[in-house]
Amino acid sequence: MGDYTWLIILGIVVVVVLWGVGIYNGLIRLLNLTKEGWSGIETQLKRRSDLIPNIVETVKGYAAHEKDTFDAITKARAAATAATTPEERAKAEGQVSALLGRIVAVAEAYPELKANQNFLELQRELSNVEEQVNLARRYYNGAVRNYNTAIQTVPQNIIAGVTGFQAAEFFEIEDPADRAAPKVSFG
Repeated sequence: MGDYTWLIILGIVVVVVLWGVGIYNGLIRLLNLTKEGWSGIETQLKRRSDLIPNIVETVKGYAAHEKDTFDAITKARAAATAATTPEERAKAEGQVSALLGRIVAVAEAYPELKANQNFLELQRELSNVEEQVNLARRYYNGAVRNYNTAIQTVPQNIIAGVTGFQAAEFFEIEDPADRAAPKVSFG
């Protein structure tokens, strides 16, 4: 009976270790999905950031007296690029969105700009990028929700605590007015 007792204890230890490894691997998968989601947001925000100078230059030709708006969006774009956490990035991107809305509003006052083929193409591209940013944000926030739920519920929280997993931040825009993508149609 003594020999079997050690085998049973060894079997239980092996099962517990395998169980812990399975939970750890599951947490790693969820963490990697979160990182993938953040990468998707950054890619779309970079596309939007790359469009901003083209939009500003196009509108600037028609509305040179709106220098303050153009300077503000340039500064906001730089702040968004420099942000390091999802919370900082969301706040900075909210400012960029609001300023893009102001540029679009400026363009409304210039019928010849609204008919400019280059501006129309930039407007379509911006609309597409804004849609992609929203999709990427939803994917990332869903991945964060799943990851955070996993590291905060029993029994995963035990493995997460021992191995140092930390909760991830959601990508949320604080100002409700900034939550809406800027309107970019002139139809």
